[in-house]
Amino acid sequence: MANNTRARRKVRISRALGIALTPKAEKYLERRPYAPGQHGRARRKQDSDYAVRLREKQRLRAQYNIREAQMARVFEEARRTAGLTGENLIELLEMRLDALVLRAGFARTSAQARQLIVHRHIMVDGARVDRPSFRVAEGQLIHVHSRSETMVPLQVAAAGAHRDVLPAVPGYLDVQLDKLQARLVRRPKRSEVPVTCEEQLVVEYYAR
Repeated sequence: MANNTRARRKVRISRALGIALTPKAEKYLERRPYAPGQHGRARRKQDSDYAVRLREKQRLRAQYNIREAQMARVFEEARRTAGLTGENLIELLEMRLDALVLRAGFARTSAQARQLIVHRHIMVDGARVDRPSFRVAEGQLIHVHSRSETMVPLQVAAAGAHRDVLPAVPGYLDVQLDKLQARLVRRPKRSEVPVTCEEQLVVEYYAR
């Protein structure tokens, strides 16, 4: 029941933000490409500039399944880093352990990726890591603990079952899916990161 409730909530959020956050939500959006509620089909009035920036920030936050406080901290780090703040923001978010576990195909959704990490099934360079927000460094190896490899969900992942619902493995990851291993070979580039976002609007939101 709890899983169904969470799934319905994700579908509702996806419809509100206009972006599929899970494979199930993608199917719903194909059938109902409008906002939820009795007025969902109605043409919306013109949004204010603030509303547009807020929605873009919420879309990015939802794709990484993180809290506002976490997002704000990463934005401040991105702002202090040389280069374009918006691109830095997405590149830093993409180096989170939960994001990379998802990109590697170890999990089907971001929620499942977080669950694997919190339950201590994921290791980085031989050490267990139970924080989804852990920042993976270039060259580090992400892998499943040997005692967890026989779990059915991970065996399903190792067989490549999630590849049909996930984007292609990006160039910054070297993945050996059958071994449930992935190495971050270099820092991600914004152009390679498979998230939908106009990052300049997010920068403008925080700079207001």
